[in-house]
Amino acid sequence: MTSLDTVLDKDGVRLTVDDAVATVTLTNPAKRNAQSPALWRALTEAGRALPGTVRVVVLRGEGKSFSAGLDRQAFTPEGFDGEPSFLDMARGPEAELDATIAEYQEAFTWWRRNDLVSIATVQGHAIGAGFQLALACDLRIVAEDVQFAMRETSLGLVPDLTGTHPLVNLVGYARALEICATGRFVHAEEAERTGLANLVVPADQLDAAARDLAGALLAAPRDAVVETKALLAGALSRDNEQQRVAERAAQGRRLRDLAGITD
Repeated sequence: MTSLDTVLDKDGVRLTVDDAVATVTLTNPAKRNAQSPALWRALTEAGRALPGTVRVVVLRGEGKSFSAGLDRQAFTPEGFDGEPSFLDMARGPEAELDATIAEYQEAFTWWRRNDLVSIATVQGHAIGAGFQLALACDLRIVAEDVQFAMRETSLGLVPDLTGTHPLVNLVGYARALEICATGRFVHAEEAERTGLANLVVPADQLDAAARDLAGALLAAPRDAVVETKALLAGALSRDNEQQRVAERAAQGRRLRDLAGITD
């Protein structure tokens, strides 16, 4: 694969690959990268299309906003061309609705695969589904003008695109509840202070900061990063003793690999 190959470009999503680094770009700045089922399917397709050489995925949005959230057209009787409206889906069988939401969620789940480290670069608005897409990534670099908000409750809904788990893990239950229930904005200073953001930079430095972080991530051997990511992710569901056992097992695998010992 040559430098900056375009692997996918459809429905507001473009995937380019440069050796070990892939970039997923939301490409509808005129609508502030508002999201739709077609965009979610394209994001899912992007994850499946990643070559095995990719170790780091950078997620970015063109224009002044990362993503203003779900396109409100979803709530009109007409919905999107060629798509059932959300209102029609709500009137259908419960099992079908559940399966449809599960399909939408797939666009938000692959970013935390153990073999990848994902970085969201977020400027301007990251609202609702936009906030959840940023939360889907492992790491977040944000611009000084970032505005996170979880606005689903103001529409009588709940956040259902996999954002609740990482949000609680990052900021704690009480703050997560307050953010979601009030729908208020979280700006750059609070995002960095509470762990939502790893780094805050001026908007014109987002891409450069992502390149620097990707380079630092690639400096370590791939297998060591994969094992470490799995170890840290699993710590959320293990007690201390279980984590000690997991650490020993992971280190044993690394030492055997370095010694050239195969099972």
